[in-house]
Amino acid sequence: MIHPFLVLEWLAEQVNLHLGPHVLYAWLVMIILIALSFVATRKITEIPSGLQNFMEAVVETLENFMEENMGPKGRKYFPLIGTLALFILTCNLIALAPSAFPPTANPNTNAAMALTVFAATHYIGFREHGLSYLKHFTGPMPALAPLMFPIEVIGHIARPVSLTLRLFGNMYGHEIVLMIFLMLVPLFGPLPMMFMGILVAFIQTFVFTLLTTIYIAGALEEAH
Repeated sequence: MIHPFLVLEWLAEQVNLHLGPHVLYAWLVMIILIALSFVATRKITEIPSGLQNFMEAVVETLENFMEENMGPKGRKYFPLIGTLALFILTCNLIALAPSAFPPTANPNTNAAMALTVFAATHYIGFREHGLSYLKHFTGPMPALAPLMFPIEVIGHIARPVSLTLRLFGNMYGHEIVLMIFLMLVPLFGPLPMMFMGILVAFIQTFVFTLLTTIYIAGALEEAH
């Protein structure tokens, strides 16, 4: 436990609901995103303003990012990658709120997302290429297939592990440092780390989103 007191965990205990803080705050993040989406799309206007304008800018930025890295085919995978990006960013930023715990500082949350990316990548690969997708694992020459296949399999298995641990390590480490500063200098000590936390939140979201985009783009490519 990093935080001495987590408000959602305390509220859950009052109703005899015993869940990990990463689950409780993941639910909170989902509620926040659903509420924002509902409010932004409740009264769509041709000339957007306010929250609708902000959300459209976010969606357009993500779509352009995906098209630049995946080409026109990338647009159809926006629901998956865009949802992951918004969820991870909100989870990371919620760490800046008092008595809040970022779900991404728990490896279970990150592993669930990483395994989803892993499963989606290979599902997309087989759907796009059929059994020919296996050529991605055999290397450029048939003679090298016995050597390359186990290497490629290990490399692909390492992807969700890498996605999980990278995000977990950075967010958990930031939480520990923030708590240390809070205990040493209770009033203004955490402020520099909070500004750093905003930077970390965006960087880690970008890294996870970029790697997910690269993995799916690789599954879409023809094997050579």
